[in-house]
Amino acid sequence: MRIALFVTCIGDTLFPAVGRATVQILERLGHEVVFPEDQTCCGQMHLNSGYRHEATTLARRFVEVFGGYDAIVSPSSSCVGTVRDLYPQLVPDTGIGERVFELSELLVKELGVEDVGASFPHRVTYHPTCHSLRVTRVGDAPLRLLRNVRGLELVELPAGDECCGFGGTFSIKNADTSLAMLDDKCASIHATGASVCSAVDGSCLLHIGGGLERQGSSVRTLHLAEILASTDAA
Repeated sequence: MRIALFVTCIGDTLFPAVGRATVQILERLGHEVVFPEDQTCCGQMHLNSGYRHEATTLARRFVEVFGGYDAIVSPSSSCVGTVRDLYPQLVPDTGIGERVFELSELLVKELGVEDVGASFPHRVTYHPTCHSLRVTRVGDAPLRLLRNVRGLELVELPAGDECCGFGGTFSIKNADTSLAMLDDKCASIHATGASVCSAVDGSCLLHIGGGLERQGSSVRTLHLAEILASTDAA
């Protein structure tokens, strides 16, 4: 299958390794992955902040750039959710949302793959982000993939369905509340005894990783794609 990669703004600027890992996984499975160089922001932040006109302009550009591909993958349930749930309000009748998938749902639900040949001998807990739970609804796809990673010990995150406090502009406009939520999330992560916290949204991992670092924690954050791309046997 020929698949287009939608890397997202945060992936491009802050987590380029996640985009590379996504390509590595799919190529390992025998798929061709292309990167449309003209891609830009999906417009989520604009739309959430009330800039509907600017968001519509970006949505039209997204359709123009990715419209010719049968499948589009992104390592971000947040951005995928924007295209699938919000684009019909901005650019109706394009049908592009039906072809856009978060990485774990593409692998498990579309390609029927749960074992990608990864090895990662560490204790890992998984944070189900708000968008992956309530918008893209990826279900247990990330967990099914993690359970098939060799050497990985998966431990359940207490109160896992609670928000980490990021929420895009929420963390800026409601900083005190956001940080209180983050403290709760970090405490839950520490309670698992895991050395790694994973998720399918780089934005949430950025928020959680910052909180853990400020606490002097040894727990690191890694996107699901980075774990699935790993062949670390040590």
